[in-house]
Amino acid sequence: MRSELYIDGKWTAAANGGTFDVVNPATEEVIHKIAAATAQDVDVAVKAARRAFDEDGWPKLSGAQRAKYLRAIADGIRARQAEIARLEVIDNGKPFPEADWDIADAAGCFDFYAGLAEQLDSNPEEPIALPDARFTSKAVKEPIGVAGAIIPWNYPLLMAAWTVAPALAAGCTVVLKPAEVTSLTALELAAVADEAGLPPGVLNIVTGSGSIAGQAIIDHKGVDKLAFTGSGPVGSKIMAAAARDIKRVSLELGGKSPFVVFDDADIDEAVEWIMFGIFWNQGQVCSATSRVLVQKGIYGRLLTRLVDETKKIKIGDGLEDGVLLGPLVSRRQHEQVVAAIEAATAAGATLACGGKRPEGFETGYYLEPTVLTEVPLESDAWREEIFGPVVCIRPFSTEEEAIALANDSRFGLAAAVMSKDDVRAERVASAFRAGIVWINCSQPTFTEAPWGGYKESGIGRELGRWGLENYLETKQITRLASGEKWGWYIK
Repeated sequence: MRSELYIDGKWTAAANGGTFDVVNPATEEVIHKIAAATAQDVDVAVKAARRAFDEDGWPKLSGAQRAKYLRAIADGIRARQAEIARLEVIDNGKPFPEADWDIADAAGCFDFYAGLAEQLDSNPEEPIALPDARFTSKAVKEPIGVAGAIIPWNYPLLMAAWTVAPALAAGCTVVLKPAEVTSLTALELAAVADEAGLPPGVLNIVTGSGSIAGQAIIDHKGVDKLAFTGSGPVGSKIMAAAARDIKRVSLELGGKSPFVVFDDADIDEAVEWIMFGIFWNQGQVCSATSRVLVQKGIYGRLLTRLVDETKKIKIGDGLEDGVLLGPLVSRRQHEQVVAAIEAATAAGATLACGGKRPEGFETGYYLEPTVLTEVPLESDAWREEIFGPVVCIRPFSTEEEAIALANDSRFGLAAAVMSKDDVRAERVASAFRAGIVWINCSQPTFTEAPWGGYKESGIGRELGRWGLENYLETKQITRLASGEKWGWYIK
């Protein structure tokens, strides 16, 4: 396991020698120590990224040349996939099959953006038709510059890939700060990039706290673009800080996503997708469909089946075979989710199942998967992101009521609808005020498709070509044709 900062192509201790503990959420044991970056370390990293962009020629490479590095990184991740997935488990707590899937997706993300980097070569400029024949004009895409990226702990390596891959493909250089509680695999990404021969300064990874290392990235005048994935309150602060220097910013923030199930849906299929939508990754998913609205005709039967199946979920250490629900990521997160459940029941919600530490798990940040019913519409449990394996379920009567309840939220990241009536499903999908909508499913995510939300769920889009555009500026170049005269002053 790596423990040092990766700056300018070298491994280095923090300037003040500071470290922080890595805790395995399944055992609560300290398993490693990692360098805690200071503002001085961040300054060195940003200056290295600045030099790599301004002087060393990373943005001047062809897209095909950058693509070779991206594919080498993808290959390096795949070569160590099982090893990196295991690190993800002991760092984050998720079951190994989920971690293995995430690592494979991260490699695929680098491959995908390698392809888009190559496409930049074939479409370097867009001609613009002008009304004055004396002039010609074109629009060209150029990399923004140095990108400062701050990523969350729920998908540690995958979120790094979502940011780093498009930024490098576009020709930007990067200073990345992973979440303090899940830094292990981001450092392995640095090792893979180093082995791939990525030039010094192109990718720098600084581990440490958000209040010190993260804030130093946000405030640094050498950073041209800020990319943040995390909570709404922190995103709001980053946006305000970025405004001081008019930095480019993209934010992927929280959600409280609805899942509308009509009474013509297959109950078994609906229960399967409801469970996947809220219990995958212990419910620590920004797009988790945590508000489930079920039409009254099947509400009772579906709820009974959902509770029965939820009780069967195998809980345990993510390295054990057959485990579907690992521990939450940290003590703090466990305490917050438990407090949210207690507040929900105090507000009048009914605990249909779960809500407590499972029997036989005296240590580890474990929590039973939880189903809440009769949740008051104005309660925090219904309106605020819990970010744990907690689903709120309530009945509805009409399509209009379901849409109104679904959209009554300050968030707008994702939404899902389930119905055998394709016309109705499409109609409801169009009515959702959300950036990501699923029909007859929940949570499938593809690198090729845009990802991001409406309202307080963020600004901008990740993934697909939209993710690449996050790191590109558009420049107009207009030319007066040779021999033509303008004649405004000199005749």
